[in-house]
Amino acid sequence: MQSETLVKQWFQYWENGDFQNLPIAEDFSHTSPYGIISGKESYLDIVRMNRDKFLGHVFQIHDAIYLKDHACVRYSAIKDDFRLDVSEWYYFKDGLIHKIIAYYNIEGEISAERKLEIPE
Repeated sequence: MQSETLVKQWFQYWENGDFQNLPIAEDFSHTSPYGIISGKESYLDIVRMNRDKFLGHVFQIHDAIYLKDHACVRYSAIKDDFRLDVSEWYYFKDGLIHKIIAYYNIEGEISAERKLEIPE
């Protein structure tokens, strides 16, 4: 199933640090508790500015549902002593990931080393 292949590629590219080749559409959008990022280049710019926060995680997939045009994955992202438990919905268009909506809990203040830098 193409949705399963795309999601598995997504995680593989992240684990390999190869975010430049993520299978995302030009009009990709990512929604999370941090807000909405619109556009592939905007998303990649934020990742470039925050490599230390995005790269180097190991992913433990707990559950996944793969359908024709969308999927849902529950996973843990682990790096050193940091662990983030996430549920994400992936939506596909034209053989690429078009949109991701991520759900995770951020308790209290985000520590300075975990805050993202956002391009102006």
